[in-house]
Amino acid sequence: MIIGIVKTTLAIPDSRSLKDKRSVLRSLKDRAVGRMNVSVAEVGHQDAWKTAELAFVTVAAESETVQKRISEISDFLHSDPRYHLVTIETEML
Repeated sequence: MIIGIVKTTLAIPDSRSLKDKRSVLRSLKDRAVGRMNVSVAEVGHQDAWKTAELAFVTVAAESETVQKRISEISDFLHSDPRYHLVTIETEML
């Protein structure tokens, strides 16, 4: 069993409230879960309006599958203009 983790920090410059931020994050999470076989959670900066920290996790039997999903997550995160990708860290266990 191989576990892939992608931890990212996002800047959401157009957010004017926690409600705006959560709307963007809810959409992002729903699309990620719908398109890829991943779990997503907000793991930091929950009370900040313009910043979010998310973790994406995937599990598979083969490392190639996990590496492919990590690459898909990275491409997915770069594709949305509503936020700026500040940091992205990947790890395989």
